[in-house]
Amino acid sequence: MSVLDRLAPELITGAPLLVMQGIAKRYGPVVALEDVAATVWPGEVLGIVGESGSGKSTLLRMMNLEDTPDTGTYTLALPEVAGNLFDLDRFARRQLCARRIGIVYQNPHQGLLMGHSSSGNVAERLLVAGERRFATLRARAREALDVSEFPLNRMDDPPRLLSGGMQQRVQLAKAIALEPALLLLDEPTTGLDVSVQALVLDTLKRLQRDRAITMVIVSHDLGVIRTMADRVMVMRRGRVVEEGLVDQVFQDPQHPYTQELVHAKL
Repeated sequence: MSVLDRLAPELITGAPLLVMQGIAKRYGPVVALEDVAATVWPGEVLGIVGESGSGKSTLLRMMNLEDTPDTGTYTLALPEVAGNLFDLDRFARRQLCARRIGIVYQNPHQGLLMGHSSSGNVAERLLVAGERRFATLRARAREALDVSEFPLNRMDDPPRLLSGGMQQRVQLAKAIALEPALLLLDEPTTGLDVSVQALVLDTLKRLQRDRAITMVIVSHDLGVIRTMADRVMVMRRGRVVEEGLVDQVFQDPQHPYTQELVHAKL
């Protein structure tokens, strides 16, 4: 049994992993989110699609506790937390995210220290979670990078010397280093060559298949969502306008905006 397998997340069984209700957020006069609800079950992949400014990335930041809504609740079915997670202070949020929520950003500069080694970036997450033994940090970083299909002969190279696809793999290794209960992906293939996109998606699909990691993936690319997700939420102007099983929504879209999105990709 591997180090990562021993760290498989403990969940409260029989319940949705993630529940958000009544999420609303304004930035001055701009409505970013309005009465948004989301539910994600253990082992499920939820896709969120919509045009730029639809609120999908803002919602993902809420899931990562980087921002707080004006109104709304957020719960995770984990034994060590209860109540509305938005009520947690900054330290408690940081600890919860380090141990239980992983995220891969569209821009690797948001998730990585570009001048530090790739293995050091992964170890940084383990340090936040309390690990202090160098040998253990090194071993866990190496294993997480290997699981993410990162070339181990470059684990001491800083991300600034790596390609975009390899930077995303370092982000992924950092995100899964502690076997999170929830993995968030914000446009993880945007800006990558088509062949590199396929490799990244293959890695994500393998991780989900082998470890049943619960994922929420945001993308403007319906092909990515069709490949990865079980269910999809369609967002427009801060609201969810349609949701359902991926095949159902993409083959028979009901909302005019969803119809526009689907037909634009045909």
